[in-house]
Amino acid sequence: MNSFVQRSELRDIYEKVAAGQRISEADALRLFDSKDLNAIGAIADLVRLRKNANRASYIINRYINYSNYCILSCQFCSFAKKKRDADGFQLSVEQIVQKAREASAIGITELHIVGGLHPSLPFSYYTEMLKSLRALDSRLQLKCFTAIEILHLAWLAKKSVKETLGELKAAGLDSLTGGGAEIFRKEVRSAIAKGKESADEYLEVHRTWHQMGGRSTCTMLFGHIESLTDRVDHLRQLRALQDETKGFTGFIPLPYQPENNEIPVKTPPTGFDTLRTLAISRIYLDNFDHITAYWVGMGLKLAQVALSYGADDIHGTIIEEHIFHMAGANSPQEQTEASLVKVIREAGRVPVQRNTFYEPIKIWDAPTQNEISAGANRSKVLDDNLATA
Repeated sequence: MNSFVQRSELRDIYEKVAAGQRISEADALRLFDSKDLNAIGAIADLVRLRKNANRASYIINRYINYSNYCILSCQFCSFAKKKRDADGFQLSVEQIVQKAREASAIGITELHIVGGLHPSLPFSYYTEMLKSLRALDSRLQLKCFTAIEILHLAWLAKKSVKETLGELKAAGLDSLTGGGAEIFRKEVRSAIAKGKESADEYLEVHRTWHQMGGRSTCTMLFGHIESLTDRVDHLRQLRALQDETKGFTGFIPLPYQPENNEIPVKTPPTGFDTLRTLAISRIYLDNFDHITAYWVGMGLKLAQVALSYGADDIHGTIIEEHIFHMAGANSPQEQTEASLVKVIREAGRVPVQRNTFYEPIKIWDAPTQNEISAGANRSKVLDDNLATA
C-alpha cells in the first residue's frame, strides 16, 4: 500500500478500489472534501496503472473552428459572436480544406472541428466540408461537432438526430467531440448556458451515436458556480451512460477560464482543484479507459504533474485553439510532438502516439533515469505546494 494512503483517512476507499470495487457518489464526495491530495493521487494512480500500465499518450492533431457566429448567448462563453461583432469569423469549405492540407503535410492524424450554431449556413455546408476533407486524405480521422451542434444540424436538415448522424457519418464523420457537457444540473446549466441543450439531450445525442457504432469523448466544465455535489452528479450520469453503451473513449475535465464572459468568477480553478478533480474522475469513472489532462486549460507543466494523479493522456499538438484562449487561457496555441514526448518521458511514462480512438500508432522507448530525474526536479516545488495547499 502506498505510504500516503497507509496513514490517510481515505484508506478504506483505497482498499475498495484496490479490490476492484466501484466507489459510490458518497465516496466521491468524501474525496472532494478531503485535503489529502497525495492520497487521492495515489488512489487515482492505482486505477491508471491498472488500465494503462506505464504508458501515457498524445495525438498529433489540428483544431479548426469553422465559425464563431452563434445564435446562442451562453453566459460562460467567450468564443461566440454575433454577425455585428468585429471579431466574428466564418471559414469557407475551401479555407478549411487548405488548413487541413497544410496540417496533413506535417503528419497530423486527426482534425478536431467545432463551431458556433451559425445562423445561416445550410446543412449542405457541413456535409460538403466532411466530404471535401475525406477526399483530401482518407487517413485523416474527422472528430467533429458537439452534441448541441448535432441538434442544430438536425433542425437544419429537418431530420431526426439519428438520421442526421447517419448522413454526417456517410459524409466522413469518424467521431463526435465531447464539448458542451458543461455541468448537467439544470439550475447550473440555466445560469451559465441558458438556451443550450439539456443534460438529457446531450446524453441522448451521444447515446444515439454509440448505438450506431460510433465513439465519442465527453467533458465536464468545472470551477465556476457549480457545487462539488454537482460535479459528482455529472460524473454519475456519464458513468451510467458508459455502463449502457461503452461508447466513450475518454473523459476530459476542463478547468473554467473566467475572462471575457458574464459569469462572476474572479479566478480560474487552482492547481489543487484541477488535480483533485482529475484524480477523482479517474477513480469514479471506472468504466472509462482514458482520462485526458487538457494542457490548453491547465498548462503543460500541470498536465505533466497530472500524469501522477490519474491522467494517462495529455491531448495533442492542436496548432490553433480559439475557445479557451478567447476566455483568457495563457497557454501556447500549440505544442510540438517533441515537447509532448519530452514531458511524458520526464514524468516516467512511456510516450505513445495515439489516434482519435486512443489506439496506439507509435510506442516510444522507455524514459531514461536522467530524464525522469530532470522532470522530478522541475516539478517538485509545484507538486509539494499543491499537495499541502
